[in-house]
Amino acid sequence: MIPSRYYAENAVPAISWVAQGIYLLIAVALSALALVSLYDVALQMVALIHVDEMTQGVLQVLHAILLTLILVEILETVTAYFRTKKVLVTPILIAGITAMVRRVLVFGIEVHEPTEIGVTLAAILVLTIAVVFIGRQERQETYLDAV
Repeated sequence: MIPSRYYAENAVPAISWVAQGIYLLIAVALSALALVSLYDVALQMVALIHVDEMTQGVLQVLHAILLTLILVEILETVTAYFRTKKVLVTPILIAGITAMVRRVLVFGIEVHEPTEIGVTLAAILVLTIAVVFIGRQERQETYLDAV
């Protein structure tokens, strides 16, 4: 009879390879999406020349740019995993802040409830505080790993 320890010792590396393969596929997909999003930014900027309402055109360009930044931040999380074998939270939080800023840009154009605006601003504040504290902790862990 083969002991269960044998299965555990062989299963963990196999699962690790599967996880890394999935991360690689996600990185490829995010890279493709980021490039397409960057192309959309270029198209939006060209369309800005011919737009009737400049404010709406500028907001569309900003939305496209911020979407590209969100994709790049999530891609940075995946590439950081390959470098450190740890999932870093800071890039995800920054992507969250960027998504909330995109919502704030819409507030000037569309009608929103005051509570919705307040919740969005509170989310930005909480995410910013989390970036400061978690970013400090991640930098300390990276420094201790280097020493």
